[in-house]
Amino acid sequence: MISVEAARTHLLDLVSPLDMEQVPLAQASGRVLAEDVCARRDQPPFSASAMDGYAVKADEVEMHAMFQVIGEAAAGHSFSGKIEAGQAVRIFTGAPVPEGADFVVIQENVSRRNNLITITDDPGTSSNIRPCGGDFTDGQRMTAPRRLRPADIALLAAMNIPEVPVRRRPIVALISTGDELVMPGGTPGPDQIIASNTFGLKAMLEEFGAAARILPIARDNEPALRTAFSLARGADLVVTIGGASVGDHDLVGKVAADLGMQRAFYKVAMRPGKPLMAGRLNQMAMIGLPGNPVSAMACGHVFLQPVLRRLLGFDQEVDRFQSARLAKPLPANGPRAHYMRAAVSAGEITAFSNQDSSLLTVLSDANALMLRAPNDPERAAGDMMSYIAI
Repeated sequence: MISVEAARTHLLDLVSPLDMEQVPLAQASGRVLAEDVCARRDQPPFSASAMDGYAVKADEVEMHAMFQVIGEAAAGHSFSGKIEAGQAVRIFTGAPVPEGADFVVIQENVSRRNNLITITDDPGTSSNIRPCGGDFTDGQRMTAPRRLRPADIALLAAMNIPEVPVRRRPIVALISTGDELVMPGGTPGPDQIIASNTFGLKAMLEEFGAAARILPIARDNEPALRTAFSLARGADLVVTIGGASVGDHDLVGKVAADLGMQRAFYKVAMRPGKPLMAGRLNQMAMIGLPGNPVSAMACGHVFLQPVLRRLLGFDQEVDRFQSARLAKPLPANGPRAHYMRAAVSAGEITAFSNQDSSLLTVLSDANALMLRAPNDPERAAGDMMSYIAI
């Protein structure tokens, strides 16, 4: 049995960043930028008005100053002439500032009669002009790797980048095992339950940036498991759920070994999630998760997310732990790291009293996994505790 840290290191050694592909900008949201991209123009590409008003010469701006309006500039329609002394151009937000002008008096600060305006209120000191290249300049970089958010997509569009180099989505094959399982919507027999882990893990994996495939449930016999592994071919990662322990019906490890799996480790000093197995099976990394629902989901947060980050090109593991003040005291922890379901609110964290690894209702109510280190002593209310947001 190895530590959580050692298990994570072994897992990261099983995978490497995936290939890059080009995708249309409209399909790039949520993808991971694979290489730096550079802006292909300045933004704004010209000095632009930040307000509706009148473009004039700054050194002529003062209370009661009068100007003759000689034209108009709107977004997409510039004024072609040049402003001379005593002249103004009616201008709208986003319009190019005419040649000769370097100040925009907002329309609320002037009065107009025919083609004559007078500054009637304090125009202030701001020029109300957005300078050319004030947002970004031609050649400015967006650095990789980064998960592209909607704001990033908008920036890439403004940079005039129609196709984006992204890391290929990791393909993850999910195999639930067990005679006791029935898919949601099915009719379970008197000794059966609904397969829940598969769907929770699929949602989690896709939130982390993967493309997850749910394969048919593998029954507790070797031919069924062999068939399931054959259906997983072509995936970057195969994740089995259940059957990784040492009971008479826990056949995943044996069948995987018969198919050529090179095991990296088996069993981790944590709870929930002790019977965790990992290795390489042909060209795929393989992770065998425990079958208890909470154990599988907790291992997803602790182990699957770092693996997917590596596949997506993130070289370093991020520190995902946050801190909160313990609301209620806790007894000493045992020899295994304990990821306790907890609720964080207003800077305080409370562990749920029932930590049974089969209780999905508790997991659904939790928004954190609070970490207790091996042999962590008693904790008093007010102690600072580390947790992973879930």
